[in-house]
Amino acid sequence: MSALWSVGAGLLLLLLWVRHRGLEAVLVHHRWVFVCLFLLPLSILFDIYYQLRAWAVWRLHSAPRQHAQRVRHIQEQVREWKKEGSKRYMCTGRPGWLTVSLRVGKYKKTHKNIMINLMDVLEVDSERQVVRVEPLVSMGQLTAYLNPMGWTIPVVPELDDLTVGGLIMGTGIESSSHIYGLFQHTCVAYELVLADGSLVRCSPTENSDLFYAVPWSCGTLGFLVAAEIKMIPAKKYVKIHYEPVRGLQKICEKFTEESKKKENSFVEGLMYSLDEAVIMTGVLTDEAEQSKINRIGNYYKPWFFKHVEKYLKADRTGVEYIPSRHYYHRHTRSIFWELQDIIPFGNNPVFRYLFGWMVPPKISLLKLTQGEAIRKLYEQHHVVQDMLVPMKSLEKSIQTFHVDLNVYPLWLCPFILPNNPGMVHPKGNETELYVDVGAYGEPKSKQFEARASMRQMEKFVRSVHGFQMLYADCYMTREEFWDMFDGSLYHKLREQMNCKDAFPEVYDKICKAARH
Repeated sequence: MSALWSVGAGLLLLLLWVRHRGLEAVLVHHRWVFVCLFLLPLSILFDIYYQLRAWAVWRLHSAPRQHAQRVRHIQEQVREWKKEGSKRYMCTGRPGWLTVSLRVGKYKKTHKNIMINLMDVLEVDSERQVVRVEPLVSMGQLTAYLNPMGWTIPVVPELDDLTVGGLIMGTGIESSSHIYGLFQHTCVAYELVLADGSLVRCSPTENSDLFYAVPWSCGTLGFLVAAEIKMIPAKKYVKIHYEPVRGLQKICEKFTEESKKKENSFVEGLMYSLDEAVIMTGVLTDEAEQSKINRIGNYYKPWFFKHVEKYLKADRTGVEYIPSRHYYHRHTRSIFWELQDIIPFGNNPVFRYLFGWMVPPKISLLKLTQGEAIRKLYEQHHVVQDMLVPMKSLEKSIQTFHVDLNVYPLWLCPFILPNNPGMVHPKGNETELYVDVGAYGEPKSKQFEARASMRQMEKFVRSVHGFQMLYADCYMTREEFWDMFDGSLYHKLREQMNCKDAFPEVYDKICKAARH
């Protein structure tokens, strides 16, 4: 009873404090209180529900049997929309807060919502080395399913909650992308329900125009209902080498050199200032030195970016063996480094050992509960952006990020960009090495102003023939947007497939200039 009295007294004091400070002030300036007491436990319940559901589906083998029925239901909804006169654009009925993107999808309230309940792994074809999945399958779910079978996918984008559909219709990248390209480049086929309710399959040899137009289209050509993704054999560990590098020119030279080496299974860079970085290279292996195994995914371990920083501070290189699945999701617990702004003491050893098993809070729940005040605060004083630029422009790009944003750490992730048709390809006719420069956090640049600074960044990225990831806030005009992206195939297919009355143009769906 004494314990219950203590808990009750603590909650009463908390409520009195919240009432005194005001709920909005607490949510804005002491958000960790709300996150620790409510969102972390809720996130655990979310995870338990989805894990139990995935287990039940696997045990009952219900996913392949029910998939066709669920797809027919989507087709029926589209045909019903046509019977009603096609008066409104269509979109998926998944609530906007459930997506990992920080953008608020206001169109959900005005468009015809098509309910799509497709979140299962359908088939693992070991002979073809292909896994067929539904669009709401997450990266955490997929690696947990494949790894025990001895398989993985070539590109495993970092955060657990990223879905296959989001990574195809948007984009996805990981430190293996210097070999395999973006997530879309590891896909061999898509299945979509089109604006007329028909079901089509597309691949490089079947409906190839549609296959190359789907990536980056953000659901404006049809509803994705399944995808086939390449698989590769999984190995137990990633042997990772940490190397601190100082001096911007040396950082760029070393990063470029390592990114060109195909013997590196993984290449990644974390920049902690304009002239300080740690460059990491990894190799998949089944053998490991027991004394050098680091299970970084365990809840009590330091956040990965903080662990990496120790090599920079000590100015020493190092080698570790990280279990593969731990490596694939190494930035998940700290949401890269975003969680330090939400729970400032989250990397404290006491917090990690007592409560680290509940971390991270679901990004979807953070969005759902952020409120208008926090949303505006984040929009004006926070940046979450990934800019994809040619590797040859890396040094100039980092300097531009430093002047316009001054956000650290910066994430550097190389990728090969083939000259395929579609919205994103190199300027020339040859495959080209690119790099994703990711900025997540509070800009320290004195002249930072969200709209003006980001428009300046977008202008620079267009000038070097780079691309902005479309999950983030985009401030370009329509002309600037289609100067950055190649819309020739996309617009051709929108015309051919009668999409103009069924789905908004991708620009109108994602850009602030169109949504406000």
